[in-house]
Amino acid sequence: MRTCKNIVNFSKPFVLNGLDEVLPPGGYITETDEELLEGLSFLAYRRISTRIHLQPDSDNIGRSRTLIIDPKELDTALLLDKLTNSVSIDSNTVQAPIEKP
Repeated sequence: MRTCKNIVNFSKPFVLNGLDEVLPPGGYITETDEELLEGLSFLAYRRISTRIHLQPDSDNIGRSRTLIIDPKELDTALLLDKLTNSVSIDSNTVQAPIEKP
């Protein structure tokens, strides 16, 4: 078994299932436990669990929290964060309707 640590960055507030709060933007440490799949001719690992370390809130500055989350949910939250950053609307640009010939 191995554990991989990463830092994921959110540029906007986000939510995760099982948590009744909106999490602030910022960097979050994640840890993923993986087990080696045996019997293959190459190295391959399967994710067993993923944890995210939450930032302490302003009421409990010294208290940290760690949640076990679904890694697919984390991937979805990161994708939504990325997509909402890539879509921008310029309110000064007005497009004329396209006329069909």
